[in-house]
Amino acid sequence: MKMPLFVLVIALIAVACTDFTTDKELLTRLKQDVEYLASDDLEGRAIGTDGEVLAARYIADKFKEIGLEPKGTDKYFQVFRVNKPTNPHEQAVIGTNGEGIAGRNVVGFIDNGKPFTIVLGAHYDHLGYGSEGSLYRGEPAIHNGADDNASGTAALIQLARILKEKKSDYNYLFIAFSGEENGLWGSNYFSKNATVAVDSLNFMINMDMVGRLNKEKSLAINGVGTSPVWKDVLNKINYDSLKLVTSESGVGPSDHTSFYLQDIPVLHFFTGQHEDYHKPSDDADKINYEGMVKVIRFIERLMGELDSKEKLEFTKTQDNSGDSPRFTVTLGVVPDYLYDGEGMRLDGVTDGKPAAMAGMQKGDVVIKMGDSTIVDMMSYMRALSAFTPGDETTVQYKRGDQISTVKVKF
Repeated sequence: MKMPLFVLVIALIAVACTDFTTDKELLTRLKQDVEYLASDDLEGRAIGTDGEVLAARYIADKFKEIGLEPKGTDKYFQVFRVNKPTNPHEQAVIGTNGEGIAGRNVVGFIDNGKPFTIVLGAHYDHLGYGSEGSLYRGEPAIHNGADDNASGTAALIQLARILKEKKSDYNYLFIAFSGEENGLWGSNYFSKNATVAVDSLNFMINMDMVGRLNKEKSLAINGVGTSPVWKDVLNKINYDSLKLVTSESGVGPSDHTSFYLQDIPVLHFFTGQHEDYHKPSDDADKINYEGMVKVIRFIERLMGELDSKEKLEFTKTQDNSGDSPRFTVTLGVVPDYLYDGEGMRLDGVTDGKPAAMAGMQKGDVVIKMGDSTIVDMMSYMRALSAFTPGDETTVQYKRGDQISTVKVKF
């Protein structure tokens, strides 16, 4: 029997609606996830703590609710142990035996019966009470890490929900990593002890700090040099007119590095540094949830655009980190990693440090330090590396249209 046209249209709309989570639903779920993961009850989710275990169970429960297949070594969990040496010049030993810190990755799988698998990942651990890695100078306090990285973990969970309802020519592997804050421990372990065949992994998407999209809608995407397809595809799907700030290297201070080192194309999504980074003030009420929706929709479009394509070509990139200068002093500022103008813009200034004592403020753009002209982050780092504690120099910066020169002492 031929179906009336209006009935057919309604039926098609109904089918289409079952494939998508609305932005309103997405917003509500993101808030629920971030508020739980960044709550005081989890005490900062440091690896090896009860808070980390609670966070891991929450993520596993969400994966189960969505209908992901367990893909850890113990249902959804992949437990690993880290023996940290007393000698700071020695690397931590990551494995499953012996004593040490126990961490757990949370792993779920969508098996579409395809030969290749896309990895989506985010770390869920943070700094606990901030004893190591904190930029806070007060008494020990809970570092809730709402942006770093409850935001990426919440995005991971909701992308799992979205992609579970879509047909695809790829399988999907979702991994919430632990131990990232200590040195990419969880992703390092997984990349060398993968629960699926490594040669079946097509590419890896990493979401680390995606909760603070700014007014300019600046979205940093690192790793665009790891496959020749990335640049064209990213521009093609940018329907929201996000300001894409890209970098080539597949090596960086987050979990995508572990996969790049296995010759897998990677992308790292990041909405920028801020004054609450690695401080107790990184709380859920400061997250831009509408901005998170935009980032998730961007990644969803990326998955759709690359569907039905063959395995992506991998290309090595220049690792600038090995050439990064070493320095023994600090200006006491948080750089704006999304700034693409000339100079080095400040995204935060730490009280009591040289920049603050010289009167510099958030938004100032450093254009000269001593005799060195500052054109970007690397030139700033090179200039800073020339100084030792006790040295004095001048810093020239722009504030609006005004250029000022101040003296600083390290």
